[in-house]
Amino acid sequence: MLASQVGYYSLILGLFFSIVVIPISLKNLNNNLGISDKIFSITFLQFFLVLISFIALIISFINSDFTNETVFNNSHTSKPLFYKISGTWGNHEGSLLLWLLVLTLFIFLFLLKSSGQPKKYRILTLLFQQIIIIGFFIFLLKTSSPFNYLFPEPKEGLGLNPILQDPALAIHPPILYLGYVGSSIIFSSSLAALTQNYISINWAKHIKSWVLLSWVFLTLGITIGSIWAYYELGWGGFWFWDPVENVSLMPWLCLTALFHCILVLEKKISLTSWILILSISTFTLSMTGTFLVRSGILNSVHTFANDPSRGIFILVFLFILILISLLIFFIYHGKIDKGASKSFLFSKETSVLVNNWFLMYFLSVILVGTVYPIFLEVLSNQKISVGPPFYHKLIIPFLIPFLIFMSVGPNLSWIKTKVKKLQIQNFLIFLVCLIVSFFLYENIGYSNLINIILISASFYLFIIAVRDFFLKESKFYSQKISHLGFSVLILSILLNNIFSTEVIKNLKVGDKLTFNNGSITFDSITKTESKNYNSIIGHFKIEDSNQKIIELKPELRIYNQPAIITSEADIKTSLFSDKFLVMNLVKDDEYFNVKYQYKPFMIWIWISTLMMSIGGIFSLNRIKNEK
Repeated sequence: MLASQVGYYSLILGLFFSIVVIPISLKNLNNNLGISDKIFSITFLQFFLVLISFIALIISFINSDFTNETVFNNSHTSKPLFYKISGTWGNHEGSLLLWLLVLTLFIFLFLLKSSGQPKKYRILTLLFQQIIIIGFFIFLLKTSSPFNYLFPEPKEGLGLNPILQDPALAIHPPILYLGYVGSSIIFSSSLAALTQNYISINWAKHIKSWVLLSWVFLTLGITIGSIWAYYELGWGGFWFWDPVENVSLMPWLCLTALFHCILVLEKKISLTSWILILSISTFTLSMTGTFLVRSGILNSVHTFANDPSRGIFILVFLFILILISLLIFFIYHGKIDKGASKSFLFSKETSVLVNNWFLMYFLSVILVGTVYPIFLEVLSNQKISVGPPFYHKLIIPFLIPFLIFMSVGPNLSWIKTKVKKLQIQNFLIFLVCLIVSFFLYENIGYSNLINIILISASFYLFIIAVRDFFLKESKFYSQKISHLGFSVLILSILLNNIFSTEVIKNLKVGDKLTFNNGSITFDSITKTESKNYNSIIGHFKIEDSNQKIIELKPELRIYNQPAIITSEADIKTSLFSDKFLVMNLVKDDEYFNVKYQYKPFMIWIWISTLMMSIGGIFSLNRIKNEK
């Protein structure tokens, strides 16, 4: 109880200092002195108070303090210590407190790391960021306090959703939030630079590390979340266009486009409008995701809350931020120094611009697919679900030219590239890829012409990336690693979609199911008891087309608190394929719904995203050394 009280009053004090720093910053803005030590002290104190509040919430969870409503709703005395701690941010209130903690930490780090930048730019960035921080303080204290008091004290808590009690999901939210919150610094910095006419090469070199940092964390967060959904939710795939998956992918697409625009700005004053719009859009989409997840209007296992009042608060706050940012953009954009050098058709700048348009198209498709069902339900009370066919039909045809442009772009010069320097060998490589794709068509029976061309384009991107990685001389190995990782990702996804097989059938012990590529034998079940759940373990033998037999043991877990049944898939992973098996109880412990999937190149999807992240980390290290 004491910890909760300390946490609550620390938030109150944190809000007070967040407000106090604004008049002090405004007073310091126009004098001839440097940034006041008071600003540094108060900014650090703001972060320190939120840190105390967060630690207090962790202590409340560890001690099972059920006088705290958040602990009561999301914990239980029988829950393992690791999940008690991770449960701190595995709920609506705790996750927002973590958001606030990272917000206050990042602005303090920004002030420390930007000592070589103009004073007014730094202070204005702080002021814009404080608006966001104060908004989150008010949101927490008014609608989502993690320290609400319960009396009398309940003897036991309601427990944490068992599917959230997983190591991957314990680290997934914090990493994802680091990416989201990093976008707030980019947002505030861009507005500050715009008002000071500081959108320049120096600013690009300064903000590039923040863009890259956010991109790396967002990439890792999405990857970990995708891996968790793959083995925990029983979906049997890497991406299902779930609305909450989509709201994390959209800011990632914006950040990817933004980073490449920053690279262009480093070389020449160009694409300034793109940079400003993408900076605003990235943070807006991060906040939109927060609204959708916490408003209760999305139907997803990932959602934290089901409270429209909270969603309305975020929606109003988001509207205010968008309005402020757009007003600043339209007022100051015309005053930007437009001393850009001449652009040419065959140049790296043009390639970046073309790819940006493709990325924005993909983002628009995902945005429509995510929010259209919401608007339709509000306006006409009709409920529809937008699934993979919608996205595949609209994205796949445009993926082909996108991959080709991606292959050509890195080989172009910044200023002007002679057409003959594009080399005939690139055409020959693509021809070979096309022949390979037709080989797949002839020998495997893959009959979709568009997908054959798509496979050709992905093979082409992969071969070009491999060639550039090993043969092209360049000091930017980090860029090579990321591009190679992306090419492996695209190729793995496409091959996974082509060669995947799925079998779903209701089976009882003793049944044998035969399919084209082998058979499934349901041998037996065993029942076990654990500390906070009982298990039903199925024993299956899988025989493939080569008569190789493997054993898989999917599991059903019946939890006591809360009373939930979960399905735990068993996955046999090899270098080139996954064999995935999950079961669900159908009737009286006799019949089980069994889903078996053969998923090729799954591990390469995860490896490729790690390669992209490693490339980003190496880039951060190179930027640090350059500074």
